[in-house]
Amino acid sequence: MNLVLKTLNVLMVVLAISISNISAVSAQSEPPVKMSSSGICHAQGSTYYNQTKKFTAYKTMDECLKSGGRIPKK
Repeated sequence: MNLVLKTLNVLMVVLAISISNISAVSAQSEPPVKMSSSGICHAQGSTYYNQTKKFTAYKTMDECLKSGGRIPKK
């Protein structure tokens, strides 16, 4: 019985670590700034960031703007 509880405890720890790693990878897969196909630069957390599907990725808003993008009007 004691061995079963220890095994379950280990499995729960491994599962928790796996879930946190998956969350970290998911968050990292999105670029900090997206320039939409219409030339608008959307930073993470902005109104249309999650809705922007066709985009060019940039590390900073400054990079996006220097490449010809513009700040959203809203």
